Amino acid sequence: MATALIALGSNLSNPILQIRSALKALAHIPRSQVLLQSSLYRTLPIGYDAESIKNVPDFINAVAQLETTLTPQALLDTLFEIENKAGRERPYQFAPRVLDCDLLLYDDIVLSTEKLTLPHPRMHTRGFVLLPLFEIAPECEIPNHGKIATLIQKNVFNDVQKIPV
Repeated sequence: MATALIALGSNLSNPILQIRSALKALAHIPRSQVLLQSSLYRTLPIGYDAESIKNVPDFINAVAQLETTLTPQALLDTLFEIENKAGRERPYQFAPRVLDCDLLLYDDIVLSTEKLTLPHPRMHTRGFVLLPLFEIAPECEIPNHGKIATLIQKNVFNDVQKIPV
């Protein structure tokens, strides 16, 4: 069995409901089991100028840890199916979305193909990934970037707020 870490994000069509539905969908992935899931976090959108961001809803984010026998590519394909069932569209980079499922880590594999890069290439700079990931896997280390705790200490992520239960 391999351990996979998956980031979930949504800022359209009731984002909290979208993330909760995605977490349930992860529990139904064949030959896989959800081990842990983080709290939900509210995050400001990234990739927008000061004027445009006013019209973009905040994101809701979470991270889940799975145990799986699927290959990294098969797991990624399954995550895309979950996104598609939720109504995901990809009109442009950083576009608002119903659901985003990113494969962050798969054991300690370092991989770069046309469809999949492991570890996820931007995860080490994003508070909306690091903070929920730290919640469920505080000892986690990102290959070529170091321990999550160290990465969090080096940055201030004021734009990421844990949602009270």
